[in-house]
Amino acid sequence: MRTLRPRRWLLGLGLAAALVPALAQIRIGQTVGITGIVAATVQESMLGARLYLDQVNAKGGIGGERIELITLDDAFDVKKAEANARTLVEERGVLALFMSRGTPHTEAINAVLEQHHVALVGPSTGAMVLHQPLKRYIFNVRATYQREAERAMAHLASLGMQRVAIVHVDDSFGADGLEGARKGLRQAKLEPVAVAKFDRSKPDFAPVVAALKATEPQASLLIGSGTAVVDGVRTFRAAGIGGQYVTLSNNASAGFIKLLGDAGHGVVVSQVMPASQGYALVKEATQLAKAQGVDEISPAVLEGFASAKVLVEALRHAGPKPTRASVHSALENLGRVDLGGLVLDYSSADHTGLDFSDLSIITAHGKFRR
Repeated sequence: MRTLRPRRWLLGLGLAAALVPALAQIRIGQTVGITGIVAATVQESMLGARLYLDQVNAKGGIGGERIELITLDDAFDVKKAEANARTLVEERGVLALFMSRGTPHTEAINAVLEQHHVALVGPSTGAMVLHQPLKRYIFNVRATYQREAERAMAHLASLGMQRVAIVHVDDSFGADGLEGARKGLRQAKLEPVAVAKFDRSKPDFAPVVAALKATEPQASLLIGSGTAVVDGVRTFRAAGIGGQYVTLSNNASAGFIKLLGDAGHGVVVSQVMPASQGYALVKEATQLAKAQGVDEISPAVLEGFASAKVLVEALRHAGPKPTRASVHSALENLGRVDLGGLVLDYSSADHTGLDFSDLSIITAHGKFRR
């Protein structure tokens, strides 16, 4: 899949903005790890969002105003994510925030949202803490990690695997995925044979090797992000720990497959977006991508595309000259929205979004196969 390099893409954004000074702009803010361990997946989700937003702007934007997405790099650092959110809201005057990345990062950003009454659309995290209890200013699009992990464990149990190990990052994201995995195993009357955690900022898998070797797992679920999971899979394979490797949809990108290289064959990755052209959402995104010279869209591209559709739908319902308050009100009163075969339903009591969850496996040719 051809993607755009982050630096070149950001320079392009600045050039595009300079070429259309006469148009009024709807400013939307984003803080995300353009650099750092999640950069490969972030690049693809940003490409997906841009595919849809560019099309909307090419057709006149919203009420004659173009949508300007102001993106700041937080390098997947929690403190920097919160600081960027404050900059975007307090200094750049954005109407809403869009597609943050990371569970603890989004939790930190939520304090800014609540203080300034600003909505966040489509955080790229499926943490239950962002769903329950209801976060008034967070509007989720993707399904939860707990649902993904639960389904993955049920699948392994259905294949007769009884010895499952869980290795998770030591933060709120890791704890959330662990809870879903435990639930799925309990439903199959199983318990994990090993549970180990690793540091988010400085992952070291060497201490985990002994625990996994001692239990000889038939499958290992790795709950983490980007290069951390890549390092984990490579370390465990090199140590002779066999069996099935599984990870969650935050790693569902072509960039993640590329980083895994020859260690990726056979790794199961859960998905929160469909792949079939039978979904109008997939067909629309594929057509727009091909028009831009991108031959294949990844699940991460599709997640960015779907989240951008939700954002645009809210802006259209926010009325002329939208404000932060009107955008938030539009989201809470959006009701049922068909994104193209996937339906979400927002209300003042429900910001859950979609419930789609599926499993894929990385082939020898470096592709996701459902």
